[in-house]
Amino acid sequence: MSNQHITPRSDGKWQVKGAGNGRATSVHDTQKDAINAGRDIARNQKSELVIHGKN
Repeated sequence: MSNQHITPRSDGKWQVKGAGNGRATSVHDTQKDAINAGRDIARNQKSELVIHGKN
């Protein structure tokens, strides 16, 4: 059970990434889509959702 982080990527997309994971769980065109996906994952795993901004 690891916290899910929403972070921007260098290609302009947004990713959902579990804490400590080397790879993104999923990649999305918008921050909103990434947050929605990350929220579902966090709920299922009973973990936290951490949203990072562009800066």
